[in-house]
Amino acid sequence: MPDWDLLLSDARIATMCAGVPDYGVIGERAAIAVKDGRIAWIGDQSGRPPGSAKTERSLGGRWLTPALIDCHTHLVFGGDRAAEFEQRLRGASYEDIARAGGGIMSTVRATRSASADELFAAALPRVSALIDEGVTTIEVKSGYGLDVATEIRMLEVARRLGEESDADIRTTLLAAHTVPPEFENDADAYIELICNEILPEVTARKLADAVDAYCEPIAFSAAQIERLFQKATELGLPVKLHADQLSDGGGAELAARFNALSADHLEYTSISGVKAMAAARSVAVLLPGAFLTLGETRLPPIEEFRTHEIPIAVATDCNPGTSPICSLRTAMMLASRLFKLTPEECLAGTTREAARALGLLDDRGTLEVGKRADFAIWDIGHPRELAYWTGTLQLAETFAGGHTTRS
Repeated sequence: MPDWDLLLSDARIATMCAGVPDYGVIGERAAIAVKDGRIAWIGDQSGRPPGSAKTERSLGGRWLTPALIDCHTHLVFGGDRAAEFEQRLRGASYEDIARAGGGIMSTVRATRSASADELFAAALPRVSALIDEGVTTIEVKSGYGLDVATEIRMLEVARRLGEESDADIRTTLLAAHTVPPEFENDADAYIELICNEILPEVTARKLADAVDAYCEPIAFSAAQIERLFQKATELGLPVKLHADQLSDGGGAELAARFNALSADHLEYTSISGVKAMAAARSVAVLLPGAFLTLGETRLPPIEEFRTHEIPIAVATDCNPGTSPICSLRTAMMLASRLFKLTPEECLAGTTREAARALGLLDDRGTLEVGKRADFAIWDIGHPRELAYWTGTLQLAETFAGGHTTRS
């Protein structure tokens, strides 16, 4: 009986293991073996243990890396905001558009009026676009329902996307995205609705893997989110936070107090916020698509993150208003150009650190024995090209759980 299900040889492998320099590269003639969907052995072919595989293939010198992970998206929603995008380019302000009924509330109305099938059909091409770039794990947030029924419907659609596509979908409840019109001028009452109705129902149905919130003066205060996070913690759900995107509202510190998986955006994070995140080992998730779309000029404190050894992840933030991007490769390219991340930081940020930001690092994100056999095979000369090129078809094949998805 064969020892392994699959053996891929004659490869160049970037393991992306923490603490290993230069992408964690294994030799010129590396190999990887898979058994029951897990990595059973990896190393230079000269050290291959005796044994056989049901399927053996030579990769002919191609590069193999961990499969990519998009750890921050809002890709389930109704309608789009392309008309508003055009209006802004013609000189309309965000306030003008909001007063005319646009902005996030236009997406809320479209999402509330869409059926589950309509939301699924709209989101599936976005998932497919990510899969086509070597992505096997995608986080999907709710947050365009802002009521019990629609928040649940969004999360159910996200779960269905995972069941009917080649991606592993991780779901996040983001009911605290903004204050809905029914609770205008009473954000506290809406937080109570989330804590007392939405969150318990979502937890009972096992629809969310984490809880998120938006900490900004235009959304919710740190004190309001603290109540939500206390409830989430009581229910056993980890938290993450949209923090310090437009101002320093103490979001990073708040996230750290609750040992958040991640704090995301972080353009205005202070040094005290950086130190708090470092102590909590929360991941800094950078979202260059939103930075570009909003025309931001204040950079996240990248050097401080490096100095304090805070893990840095990169994600698309795919959403209809501020980051209409369904390409993680593009996000990597933007992170290198706008934030000056190195190509190795960009790849780590979309593999190892993205897995860490989802609480999945023990299971995926690097190529190590025992981890899920999620990896991508590339027609490239070196992994640095993955943050260098954009719009090129460099993916040869993707494996998720040891099975090929796209080639």
